[in-house]
Amino acid sequence: MADRPSRAGRRWPRLLGLLLAVAAAAVAGAVVLRFAVDDALGAGPSGDRLDRIGRSPHVRGGRFVNTLPTVSDGSSIGTFWDFLQGGSPWRRPRRPVPVVARTAADFAEPADLRVTWLGHSTLLIEVDGSRVLVDPVWGERAAPAAVFGVERFYPPPLALSGLPPLDAVVISHDHYDHLDMPTVEALADRVPRWVVPLGVGAHLEAWGVDPSRITELDWWEEAEVGGVRLVSTPARHFSGRGLGDRNATLWSGWAVVGPEHRVFYSGDTALMPEFAEVGERLGPFDMTLIEAGAYDAAWADVHLGPEQAVAVHRMVRGELMVPVHWGLFDLALHGWTEPAERVLSAAGRAEVDVAFPRPGESVTPDAVPTEPWWPEVPWQTAIETPAVSTGLPDSVRALVP
Repeated sequence: MADRPSRAGRRWPRLLGLLLAVAAAAVAGAVVLRFAVDDALGAGPSGDRLDRIGRSPHVRGGRFVNTLPTVSDGSSIGTFWDFLQGGSPWRRPRRPVPVVARTAADFAEPADLRVTWLGHSTLLIEVDGSRVLVDPVWGERAAPAAVFGVERFYPPPLALSGLPPLDAVVISHDHYDHLDMPTVEALADRVPRWVVPLGVGAHLEAWGVDPSRITELDWWEEAEVGGVRLVSTPARHFSGRGLGDRNATLWSGWAVVGPEHRVFYSGDTALMPEFAEVGERLGPFDMTLIEAGAYDAAWADVHLGPEQAVAVHRMVRGELMVPVHWGLFDLALHGWTEPAERVLSAAGRAEVDVAFPRPGESVTPDAVPTEPWWPEVPWQTAIETPAVSTGLPDSVRALVP
């Protein structure tokens, strides 16, 4: 009678097969992830688009530059480690965020002046009957792939299918929390005009937007859409979706100028003197939508922070301020409610009217939500954790409350 193989001997082929299956799955997953990430990176400017970029007065050595030097941009290894391991224990909500669910019926009729905050910097702006969707992000994560990166705190308050007819989509820059590939792909055939900073159109084309629908603008250039002017305004930030494309495309704020009403959106930016020129040339504004979150002293030359956000509102001659770029993604070391608390405090000192819509809520001249809706959790003041942009003249610094 032949000897039977031992139990351990019988296990080895099964174990080897399992290991081979796991390895094959890992390789397949890596390949799929590689292609997914490559797609999300978009495309770099080339051809006529690159030639036009080369003629911009804001380009040096083939890359876009800010009007002031960038000293603090958060690019150090230490800052990255702090982001992964440190910061406030309240960086994410511990209970569900109170979201106002919206449907298509809520937007059946265009409005003369209505801004709907859909979280972070995604905004539906209605001015004198025209509708402009700003920085639309419906994706689950602000990242090049769905398996990693910062995850949103709550689902979109309005389904993509519930969006009303749009006159245009406007993009401020190509970072993942403002330019979302799945959202662009879903809207590519539904939106007649895409108005973006120089170079960003290359991403849109790579994701299926017809080139004839894309308008790319340098600072102070404008396009007319649906009876309103969309004016690209200077900002102090940076761009890039991968390791080798930093500042290959432009970043900007936007003014939506209608026959009767005007709205200003800052985009991502640090403080700079040019905001006073925006106010002189395009203001006053009925509403300002100012970046107020994701700040830190380590990157104070690329983001505003709450106090400087109030200063921008004053510089552009705004009437009602709506803080944005907070309350959806964990992108900094501060607590998730801190931007709102500090805007509330700074606006009070500066006697600035400020609205705090819940995600999904609209702001109109007749409906201005001003009461705090977020939980009372610990936060740090501007004295404890200041974030002040460098290179500013005294006349600008004096406007920071």
